[in-house]
Amino acid sequence: MSREIKHDIKEALSNENLRGALGRFGDAYPASREAAYANKDFSALREKIRSIKKYAADNMEDLARSFSEKAARRGAIVYRAETAAQAREYIVSLALERGVKTVVKSKSMASEEIHLNSALAAAGLDVAETDLGEWIIQLSGQRPSHMVMPAIHMTRGEVAGVFSKETREDVPSDIPYMVKLARERLRRKFLSAEMGISGANIAVAETGTVVMVTNEGNGRLTTTLPPLHVVLVGLEKLVAGLLDTVPILEALPRSATGQKITSYVTMLTGPAEAVDAEGNRVKKEMHIVILDNGRTNMRDDPVFKEALQCVRCASCLNVCPVFQLVGGHVFGHTYTGGIGTILTAFFEGLEKSAAIQSLCIGCERCKEFCPGKIDIPRLISELRVRQAREKGLPLSQRVLLKTVLPSRKMFHGLLRAASRVQKPLLSGEGAIRHLPFILSGDGGDLKLPPIAPTPLRDLFRDGRPGRDESSGIKGLVGIFAGCMVDFVYPGIGLSMVKVLEKMGYRVIFPQGQTCCGYPARQMGAPEVMGFIARQNLKAMGEKPVDYIITPCPTCTHALKNIYPEMLRQDKNYGPQAEAMSARVHDFAEFVCREAKESGLLLKPLKQKITYHDSCHLKRSLGIDAEPRELIKMAGAELVEMKDSDLCCGFGGSYFMKHPELSDQILGRKLENIIASGAGTVAVECPGCLLQIRRGLSFTGNKPGVKHLAEILAGQVE
Repeated sequence: MSREIKHDIKEALSNENLRGALGRFGDAYPASREAAYANKDFSALREKIRSIKKYAADNMEDLARSFSEKAARRGAIVYRAETAAQAREYIVSLALERGVKTVVKSKSMASEEIHLNSALAAAGLDVAETDLGEWIIQLSGQRPSHMVMPAIHMTRGEVAGVFSKETREDVPSDIPYMVKLARERLRRKFLSAEMGISGANIAVAETGTVVMVTNEGNGRLTTTLPPLHVVLVGLEKLVAGLLDTVPILEALPRSATGQKITSYVTMLTGPAEAVDAEGNRVKKEMHIVILDNGRTNMRDDPVFKEALQCVRCASCLNVCPVFQLVGGHVFGHTYTGGIGTILTAFFEGLEKSAAIQSLCIGCERCKEFCPGKIDIPRLISELRVRQAREKGLPLSQRVLLKTVLPSRKMFHGLLRAASRVQKPLLSGEGAIRHLPFILSGDGGDLKLPPIAPTPLRDLFRDGRPGRDESSGIKGLVGIFAGCMVDFVYPGIGLSMVKVLEKMGYRVIFPQGQTCCGYPARQMGAPEVMGFIARQNLKAMGEKPVDYIITPCPTCTHALKNIYPEMLRQDKNYGPQAEAMSARVHDFAEFVCREAKESGLLLKPLKQKITYHDSCHLKRSLGIDAEPRELIKMAGAELVEMKDSDLCCGFGGSYFMKHPELSDQILGRKLENIIASGAGTVAVECPGCLLQIRRGLSFTGNKPGVKHLAEILAGQVE
């Protein structure tokens, strides 16, 4: 990881104004969005958008041809720009040929992408942004930090300072006053401009229509007052027909700003007629520049084609816990956040996105909110794969992934050795500062749990003594423990066994199992995960079991969802992965279902328990009700904490790579836990357990943190 991005993160975290502005919006956004979507079926709407945009990507060339023909028939001049340089040159040359001196621009991320303002300024033109946020950014000499709200990172006081410098007078930090000031200044620009430049939210192939969605009215002034209008629109904005605009127009304002509709929806089909200074009717000149600049490469990529479903609402930024901490000037380039990382790789080159790829914590919240139904975390993982192939992995990761993880004996042998040599590192609380073999990042004072002296697998070597099988066995369960439960928290595994045996199941631990391989995939080495997957398939298949139960959502996701997809083309292991997937269950999901069917005797637990949703459990596996039902079955009072499904900041190795970001995300989670007033926090993920327990140890607050299996094991009759 570059020193530059580390420095940028530190600077952003020390900027209280930035964090305050982003935090306030991030806190308010989910509620306003939920209200805007009231009585709307978001799932059905996003499926429509996905279908519309997928069709457009599949038929991009035909739609571009149709759009160009229809727009030309209506009097527009259409130019296809293959590169950013071609688009810049066309617009600058057009302005010079027409004798343009002043240009007004409506908000356009595509113009930011091609660095149009600097090109126009270099040609001697006076360029004025007319969107209020963009004008603020222009005056302050910055770049947008958000795709919809470019100045979201600035406070009203900072904006007042910018306006004071521009006007050379003391401008108060009063929003209505500043808006009035901006309106007065910009109206002069509108009236004197010879060229107006706008973007477009949608381009309709059926009619040659461009659609703009705005709130301030500046878009209409930009497109109507100057005699020359230039539209810069990316190929991904194409849709087939006018009716296709409806779902996008329904979702875009709701997802972007929590509005049901924006103030202005403008549809332009060809140049509009206008009146000159003498009162004569004249026809405006309209040029439409259709921008490629990597979009056809994205279309032709079977993995990243999905990203063309983006409608640029920026909801992924609005709900991203990392973006809310550092903003788009750190987490992004021209386009910001998770989707910005992907767009940057195709529009500006993979190298430009390399540093910001690591900022994604993989909580998958963006995927849940995206109206285009884009799996942004999966695409970022693929970027890491391609970056690793192109540039190679750091030496430490290469040793871990290529040598240690694929060899179960070596990996487990090192963990066993660590359990013996870690004693000098243990603190009085029984914690260590650094886990062995996590070979990247600057962990700081982490207070990590030690490797257990006896791993879970060793407790199964001679069977489970004392088990009563006289009453018969309902079925055979194989435990897939995952590294943390096997070597750090074997007590969680024993608790699982106790509950499952009380329910009438015989439990075994296949000794050949190893790491699920998910960390290798996240580091950019899916081939290593594939190798490990085959090892685990072989291990879990040595003795046929009725069910495979895991205490770790990431492992469940790997075995149930990733293995079948990853090994689909493998004639031997592909069918095995599919067959195993059907038998893989999360612990809470399995126990809850079985308890409903046949009952589970539990002693009443009379205490308040709050529950933290693991990111993978809720978003990758869709499980959130079952753990709560089990807490209630145990006789406890379930107290919902605020934002129970927000990430705790663990993110696998993320808390080691970016401890400063991880700790900030964790801090918010701890505040919500403490505010709940519960005596115990229940989790279903050993990583979340580690993170939250570690965080609480620093606060002096002592709510207990337990895996749900531990809670239930203490209450079984």
